[in-house]
Amino acid sequence: MNTSSYLLGKEIIKAIQKKKAVKVEALDVRDLTSLTDVFIIAIASNIRQTQAMADEVEELLAETGQYPIHKEGYHTATWILLDYGQVIVHILEEENAQFYGLSRLWKDAKVIEYVDEDLMPKSEQKRG
Repeated sequence: MNTSSYLLGKEIIKAIQKKKAVKVEALDVRDLTSLTDVFIIAIASNIRQTQAMADEVEELLAETGQYPIHKEGYHTATWILLDYGQVIVHILEEENAQFYGLSRLWKDAKVIEYVDEDLMPKSEQKRG
């Protein structure tokens, strides 16, 4: 995986963690789809929190001149998608996250673990 995908994922995870996600997971999907390198799946406890997470991601990345190529679901806020090209962010309200089970759908993806305050990748592990 290229460094820019890792670094972009790191920044997105930082923004999401500021808004106290129920769960956040980064998946290396390069070998599974040509759409992107990384999926970030964040689960929020309610729709206000999904919007707050999306706002935080957009604001943080806009400071560095990065804007989503595509954005959808913000008004209903049960599933917000932010497409940054090499990283696609899924922010789901808890009930919808359970219903759609994105982590289950992408179970063959490698989990990217960011550690320490710098959130640099620790390891990539195959999920089973």
